[in-house]
Amino acid sequence: MFFQLSRCVIAAALLTVLPVANAASAAQAADPLPSWNEGGTKSSILEFVKETTTTGSKDFVPLKDRIATFDQDGTLWVEHPLYTQFLYILSKANDVVAKHPSFAEQEPFKTVLSGDMEKISKLSTQEILRIAVIAQDGLSVEAYNADVEKWLASARDPRWGKPYTDLIYQPMLELMEYLRANGYKTYIVTGGGQDFVRTYSESVYGIPVEQIAGTSFSTQFKYDPAGKAYLALQPELFFDDDFGGKARGIGLFIGKRPYFSAGNSTGDREMLEYTTSGEGRRLGMLVFHDDAKREYAYGPAQGLPETQVGTFTQNLYDEAVAKNWSIISMKNDWKKIFKFD
Repeated sequence: MFFQLSRCVIAAALLTVLPVANAASAAQAADPLPSWNEGGTKSSILEFVKETTTTGSKDFVPLKDRIATFDQDGTLWVEHPLYTQFLYILSKANDVVAKHPSFAEQEPFKTVLSGDMEKISKLSTQEILRIAVIAQDGLSVEAYNADVEKWLASARDPRWGKPYTDLIYQPMLELMEYLRANGYKTYIVTGGGQDFVRTYSESVYGIPVEQIAGTSFSTQFKYDPAGKAYLALQPELFFDDDFGGKARGIGLFIGKRPYFSAGNSTGDREMLEYTTSGEGRRLGMLVFHDDAKREYAYGPAQGLPETQVGTFTQNLYDEAVAKNWSIISMKNDWKKIFKFD
């Protein structure tokens, strides 16, 4: 009798809950981009997907050719006040100095060890990469990945107090999921480190490691003392996947011109030019950081503060307008920025 009553109670509860759950599912299906405000930017995405995936449309794209590429820093997650990978590299300075004490009085180590973030933020990319080259030289790819994973598990962003992998833009996650649901294969094409991004790309973005194209260091084939083969990182750059390198990287690592590309800075210009120069309907998008309250505001396009991290010039802004690329205003186009908002 007890079990019969229990089944009745459960059934009644399900009848109460299911309409609500079904309504929520239906609402999400009706709006695949719930974190986007209604307007021209959202409409351009919906129209692009509809026209390129509907059989019979003049802009129909065969499933095998549906390629979408995304920059990472500033496009998929926060890049200010400094790129996340740079923060990881800076964390290795103490380890390097412990092995090479004389480096403590040399730049960029002297500045990093000072802890003065204003001075550290002015270090050039080449200076920061010098630390990376020394710190990772000779490491196996597996050892490097394990070290990155360990750092990401404990490091916290000082503004939000959250892991860096939580600072992902929810609207962009929805966009990638929407594209994939309609047959598009999503790639990350980044000026950041290829191996660095591969450590979390699948768990964070749902993008497998083989769909990550980024800046990479050379490797050397070696054997450990037990005779096991491995790849050891070397102190020279193999491929610089930024600016024109992004278009070349697409050709090298993907082999097809994308129909969709999204970026946020001058480093993404050539990727969007390459994408939108192809035949048929293409869509280029640029994330514009104009929301200092919920995230950051920088340009210097449209009079926003100038920055060396994720530079978005007025020239790029004007090119986007002239070529009908969509400019995503974080302030106006996004209802929420992070999942935790």
